[in-house]
Amino acid sequence: MATTLIPFQPNASASPPFQTTVTLDGSTYTLSCFCLVMSQRWYFSLVDSNQNTILFRPITGSPETADLNMVFGYFTTSTFVYRSSTGNFEVTP
Repeated sequence: MATTLIPFQPNASASPPFQTTVTLDGSTYTLSCFCLVMSQRWYFSLVDSNQNTILFRPITGSPETADLNMVFGYFTTSTFVYRSSTGNFEVTP
């Protein structure tokens, strides 16, 4: 399976600051990222085509030596990784 790289480039004047679509386990989801000021960190949500929120979690950066799959347990074959060193999301459908 080919990995898709999505540069994480939030726009502070947009609402939400970052949004794109991703394909996970053959279905399309809206990926939105938010910075929560009180916790001082970025979070992401995945929303399906029926506007159901599937997941809302903090973005966890993966080092070069390991993949921290942020959707583990929710999807069967897909992976969703944020690579800290490159600033990219890595999506394997």
